Amino acid sequence: MDDDTFPRPTRRTVLRTSAGLAGSALTLGAAGTARAQEERPDFGGWLDGVDGGFLDARGESEVTVLVGTDGNSGSFAFDPAGLWIDPGTTVTWEWTGNGGGHNVNAQSGGSFLSDTVAEAGYTFSHTFEEGGIATYQCDPHASLGMKGAIAVGEVATTSVGSADGGGGLTLPGGPAGATVVIALLGTASLAVMAALSGEFSDSIDRATDGPTSAYMTAAAAFGIGFLIMAVVIGRLLVGS
Repeated sequence: MDDDTFPRPTRRTVLRTSAGLAGSALTLGAAGTARAQEERPDFGGWLDGVDGGFLDARGESEVTVLVGTDGNSGSFAFDPAGLWIDPGTTVTWEWTGNGGGHNVNAQSGGSFLSDTVAEAGYTFSHTFEEGGIATYQCDPHASLGMKGAIAVGEVATTSVGSADGGGGLTLPGGPAGATVVIALLGTASLAVMAALSGEFSDSIDRATDGPTSAYMTAAAAFGIGFLIMAVVIGRLLVGS
């Protein structure tokens, strides 16, 4: 196929096209990052590295927390470990019977203490009337990370990654996923710019001892671009 059939566009067209693609990449990445954020109570680091998940149960008058679920290298988790409720809500802890004897012992923001029990079906309840953050733990397994926290009413919040992207576009990995998208589309835009530039085409011509089609030039540019992108994504995955 002759190059005359697909004439090279002007430098102004190249720059306009590549800028548009790069802008789209940044817009998409920023939108994905924003949608991957969620406001949660600020538990002050109490739940850092703790398994069990989080539940926003505002609007509910009663909530159940399972005691002794899978997590923290055994059956040493509360489910959910993090909880957000309204004042006046009753929380009932229900034992699963797994992981040995567990208890619920308030550490800050409240006063409640259960017996240490290993029996499945045992329950312990407490009604939270005052707003704020209450932290608690299972004394026998606190060193393993069996901790919980309850936010009551209006409390300080923080933005965290969310498994639910908030509808619409969902990017796996939260901000890291958005970065991958930026790397993908940004690299593609650079590849297009290189493919359509006269200098890149001329260098391909010299390397192959003859003229090349626009499609061959684009393929070479995209090959180089995606190789760069693979390296970027690899570094992101290793660093995550």
